Amino acid sequence: MVETAAAERKEKELTALLETMGSVLISFSGGVDSSYLLKIAHGALAPNAVAATGLSATYAAEEMDEAKIVASEIGAEHVLVNTAELTDQRYADNTHQRCFFCKSELYSRLTDLAQSRGIRFVIDGSNSDDLDDFRPGMRAARDLGVRSPLQEVGLSKSEIRFLSERLGLRTWDKPAMACLSSRFEYGDPITVEKLRQVAAAETAVRKLGFRGFRVRHHHEIARLEVPREQFGLAIERADELVEALRTAGYRHGVLDLAGYRSGSTNEVLNARLKSRGLRRSSAL
Repeated sequence: MVETAAAERKEKELTALLETMGSVLISFSGGVDSSYLLKIAHGALAPNAVAATGLSATYAAEEMDEAKIVASEIGAEHVLVNTAELTDQRYADNTHQRCFFCKSELYSRLTDLAQSRGIRFVIDGSNSDDLDDFRPGMRAARDLGVRSPLQEVGLSKSEIRFLSERLGLRTWDKPAMACLSSRFEYGDPITVEKLRQVAAAETAVRKLGFRGFRVRHHHEIARLEVPREQFGLAIERADELVEALRTAGYRHGVLDLAGYRSGSTNEVLNARLKSRGLRRSSAL
């Protein structure tokens, strides 16, 4: 349950913080958090708030299209930046530090762009809840001086959704998204071909009416995580799901009875870190 007064206070603090920054380049995915951040930044700084999205095979084409639409609706300038994380073998090897190398590539490109345009700060949409997950990408942000205003004022995901709805943002109830590389178990090398296979599978499943799901890649097996309230739909459309997954190149499709949960790839890592009393977001 969101406490309205607290959320409103944090939004005012966010606006004031952004105003003191003067000019910002926002790492923009078109998701809930970065869309809200862009909306507030545009209101506070107008043309001095620019959205930047990395062009990469690790993000689904429809996500890129939606990012363009959201930025246009907000009225902010939106630039696309080519990234090359897949050429970095450390990234392609897909260790548990994969996100560090991905974000290092992205934030390096954004930092160069900001400097070339005289923009003072690169910022991202990390929120206070992100401190409770294993997110090596946040270390990359710190290393490159990227700031996280939503985190700095203590805004949680539920508060951001609440405030986004009040602002009329289409993203307010958008399911959490993550780059396609998160669909692979650590140690399973990432290739463009595999990314395209997962993207094709998820596009097909989305067309069948599912929301907030993941297709987890296990070689010939696609493990489908859907919210438990959609299990009935999965059974009802089982034959269509099988066909969709086979068309994408999988031999078998299985339904994960635990249902969808964010960051399921990190479950073992998170449990180990918790047992050691470490904060997951900053663990190396």
